[in-house]
Amino acid sequence: MSDINSIYAHLLSPSFKQDIRNWLKEDVPSFDYGGFVVGETQEIAILYGKSAGVVAGVPFFDEVFNQLECRVEWDLKEGEYFEPIKEVARVYGKSCNILLGERTALNLLARCSGIATRSRKCIKLKEECDFQGVVAGTRKTTPGFRIVEKYGMLVGGADTHRMDLSSMIMLKDNHIWSQGSITKAVERAKKIGGFSLKIEVECLNEQEADEAIGAGADIIMLDNMKGDKLKLTAKTLKQRWAGKRTFLIESSGGISEENIVEYFSPGKLLIVFVE
Repeated sequence: MSDINSIYAHLLSPSFKQDIRNWLKEDVPSFDYGGFVVGETQEIAILYGKSAGVVAGVPFFDEVFNQLECRVEWDLKEGEYFEPIKEVARVYGKSCNILLGERTALNLLARCSGIATRSRKCIKLKEECDFQGVVAGTRKTTPGFRIVEKYGMLVGGADTHRMDLSSMIMLKDNHIWSQGSITKAVERAKKIGGFSLKIEVECLNEQEADEAIGAGADIIMLDNMKGDKLKLTAKTLKQRWAGKRTFLIESSGGISEENIVEYFSPGKLLIVFVE
């Protein structure tokens, strides 16, 4: 086990341990021939960070080696930024077990750290621009890897947005078309979701946004709206519905680290949704 606790580790459900068990099984479904060659001598493996970034994924890395009866000691805390080349951690255990878990553990740590690093860069840009809104990630995660990728967003400082289809009701164009109108789709969503689930509606223009707000949507997604038009629409909607409805406005579509600054606006008008 690790000698450094992650401040986010307690968020994880114990079920992630089964995921890791399955990933290890995927890599070694029968015989570990390479492990037979190296044997069971006690060894120490050193993990080096070869590119600058934020360390994330400590619980996943730890659990891989915990299941293989190895011990991990960390030189860096989760969420810490480092410059290369930096000694990050050491793994103690049987040589066959260290090598058995090596690729799975590195894949988890690299993926999670990469997302945390990218998230941290976006958050830094937000702070430099004094943007008061929220920078969030996307649900477009890798199948089977969502918990790792969402975890990386958290460590990097970004909001995870909804975790899954059960976390919030998001009505996109297909949902709306099936009901005939935004109003009907929102009404149907309210009936099934009750008072505790928020409803978000994807809108292509100001008119659709007005209808969604009037129907009682909690979040208005201005999809693929850019530049001055986005900021003007967001401001107009907030002013028009001031004192009548409470809602958030989200900008989504084609947003990346390279262009995120273009979406920042005064006040708390926008949730920026990073692909």
